[in-house]
Order: sequence, then structure tokens, then C-alpha cells
Amino acid sequence: MLSYIIRRIIHSVIVVLVISLILFFAIRLTGDPVSVMFAAGEPSKEAIATLTAELGLDKPKIVQYGIFLKDLVTLDLGTSFRTGKPVINMVGDRIGATLLLAFCSVIIAILIAFPIGILSAVKRGKAIDFFGRIFSLIGISFPNFWLGIMFIVIFAVQLNWLPASGYGGVKHIILPAFTLGLILSGILARLVRSSMLEMLNEQYINTARSKGTKEWLVIIRHAFRNALIPTITFIGIQFGSLLGGAVIIEQVFSWPGIGRMIIDAINQRDYPVIQGGVIILALLMVLVNLIVDISYSYLDPRIKVGRGEK
Repeated sequence: MLSYIIRRIIHSVIVVLVISLILFFAIRLTGDPVSVMFAAGEPSKEAIATLTAELGLDKPKIVQYGIFLKDLVTLDLGTSFRTGKPVINMVGDRIGATLLLAFCSVIIAILIAFPIGILSAVKRGKAIDFFGRIFSLIGISFPNFWLGIMFIVIFAVQLNWLPASGYGGVKHIILPAFTLGLILSGILARLVRSSMLEMLNEQYINTARSKGTKEWLVIIRHAFRNALIPTITFIGIQFGSLLGGAVIIEQVFSWPGIGRMIIDAINQRDYPVIQGGVIILALLMVLVNLIVDISYSYLDPRIKVGRGEK
């Protein structure tokens, strides 16, 4: 296990380096941040040259990338061009809101999708199965921004039960988390149903039933536990996607997440903020994937993490 974790950490470092290389040079194709900062006036060439030097943009790009990597080793993500604040502090102020939204959304999706998926598989062809498949199709079909706006209209404007936007107490997380959670639960319920149907047709399920094991134990302990392996993989991927991919929902609900921060930085060509935000998201994604891989050996003792790589 330890050797596998060490190998994964080495692989993760390589992945982050490749991401940093692509990111660093790609964002510099979007335009000059100095021109954006002087958009409201007509600066002299001397003023442009002075600001370019202050931002360190007068050096060759390969030198800038070397400085970026050197600072990255010490977790120095640079300073924002626009605000002058350390990027690590800006990310720190936003990452909590992003993690909270992603975590609550996944929990809501699990609480909804697991019962529906299991019951749909166990009661295949019956009314609950029909309901489950309709629910999945609806969840897949609805755009998340539209659902978020409908939630605001109904629960914030019409009923006045919940705040329409902002970040603060428990009430503020309910609408954005349910918006993302409901959309995710539709896909997840379909995956759980498919995995459960596959497991229920396995020979060991019939063997467990023939031994007189209670049906609910057969379903939960044998079928569902093995069906969790592809499900956990999907949840891990989706959790990573939610960290940076919930930008639209963050905009709809004015949620101060890191995805929204990166979008604002892209519009302003604030290179350090873009680089720092994406690198942090990449590190979190790598960490989530590592946790998912390690969890396999606990879900199914027959799986030994890292054995297939030898």
C-alpha cells in the first residue's frame, strides 16, 4: 500500500507539472494583461513598459515559467495583478465555499440516488423502477442553471423560505447544493441501478440466497457493496468536477467559490490568480482520485491496490 501511494504521488507531481506547463503558456495566448489594465485610458509607452516590468512580464516566457515553478515548490502562487493580494490568500478565502458546495451536493445526490437506484434494481419492471428511470431522465435533461433559477423563483421569491443568493448560514447552501445534487442524483441513480442489476445476476448472489441469508442482507452486504466500486469511481470524478465546474451555479447564486474567482480572473487576464486557482483544483482532483483508488481495497478485499501495476 505504501509503495503504491508513493508511486501515485510521483505520478501526481508529473501530472501537476504538465498541467502547469500547458496552463502557463495557454493563458498567455489570451492577450496582454497590461492592455486590459490600461483599457480606460491612453498610456504612454513608458507607462506600459514600467508596468510590464513591475509585473515581471518583460522577461522571456521560459524564464517566467521557471520563476513560477520555483515559487510553486514553496506554495507561493504569486500576487494578483489586479488586487495586489497574495494568490494563496485569495484561494484560501474561496476554497472553503467551493469544498462546502461540492461536498453538500454530493451528499444530497447520494441520499437521493442510492435508495432510488437500489429499489429500481430490486423491483425491476415495477412502478418504483419506472419512477426511478423517469427521475433519472429528468435529472439528466434539466440544465442546472435553469433548475437553479426555478428554485430561486419558487423558494426565495414566491415562498420567501430561503435566501436567493449569498454565502453565510445554513439556509444559503440549501438552494445551490440541491440544484447540483438533484442533477447529479439523476445520473448517479441510473448508474447504481445498472450496477445493482449486474450484481444481482451474479452466481454468488444465488449462493447467498440458497444459504438462507435474509434478502436485505443479500442486497446490501453482497450486491450493493460490490456495486459501489464503479459508483465510487463516478462520485470521485464528479466531486472533482464540482470543485471547478460549478461556475454557472456560483454565478446564479452569487456563491463566492474558486470557480467564480477563476472566471473573473480570466476576464481580467490576471495570470497569477488563474494559475494558482487551477493548480489548487488540480491538486484536489489528484487527491480525490487517490482516495477513490485506495477505497477499492476496503470495498472489495479481493482488490489489492497497486497489485496490477507490478
